[in-house]
Amino acid sequence: MTVADTPTYTHGHGRAVLDNHLSRTAQDSVAFALPYVRRDSRVLDVGCGPGSITLDLAAAVAGAGGAASQVIGVENATAPVEAARDLACRRGIGAVFMTGDAHTLPFPDGTFDLVVAHQVLQHLADPVAALRDFARVAAPGGVVAVRDADNGGMFFHPQPDGLLEWRRDYRRRAGDNGGEPDAGRRLTAWARAAGFGPGQVTYSTSNWHYSAGAGASWLADSWIRRTRESADAGAVATDVASRICAGWTEWGADGAAVFVMPHGELLIRV
Repeated sequence: MTVADTPTYTHGHGRAVLDNHLSRTAQDSVAFALPYVRRDSRVLDVGCGPGSITLDLAAAVAGAGGAASQVIGVENATAPVEAARDLACRRGIGAVFMTGDAHTLPFPDGTFDLVVAHQVLQHLADPVAALRDFARVAAPGGVVAVRDADNGGMFFHPQPDGLLEWRRDYRRRAGDNGGEPDAGRRLTAWARAAGFGPGQVTYSTSNWHYSAGAGASWLADSWIRRTRESADAGAVATDVASRICAGWTEWGADGAAVFVMPHGELLIRV
């Protein structure tokens, strides 16, 4: 499979999506992988987006006495790669960013000590094949660390009709694009299908959570912007987008707003 053959990325790569993803850090997104970042670690971040997590990993390697250039971020589209390179320049961290396909990574066998993929498998046509390729480029004794949200496990209060429609619409579009919105619960099954034994696989969970005064207004604003971008791109019907935005506005203004997004985490020892 080539880069051009990969499924449509359901979220798109518009400014609102990139801004949302830029808020992610290694600590809030891949904390379970951080114990494997060392001075001599060669690290690959698959599906790196605009690079904020990648650069945190590079800063950790450099802080331990290694070189930031030991860390590489890969994406299958140019917009996030360009955003990542711009962020690297602004932060003064020399990580490397390039385009590539998660199913067939452009690296020789055994290149990396740590391969990270955050919110990636849920969007792939063949997550099992991707896991095999992640392990292929990992060195013997290396680690593959993946984390994916589980859409079906998300819960929120209150539940405006627009938010319920947002979830139905996203699940439909993700499925149509060849993805799996409930990836978080399937990581172990995919790893077993990829040929990894029980002794190689460790599963854990963690949450993102938002509430009034603790990120609710930011989350609502982000999804309103993202929904409008999707409508402008023709991915979401205008009337549907209007109802979804109204739902997020209502939810974000509620003083008792709560949103919890569970994630599955998987460590594979190669």
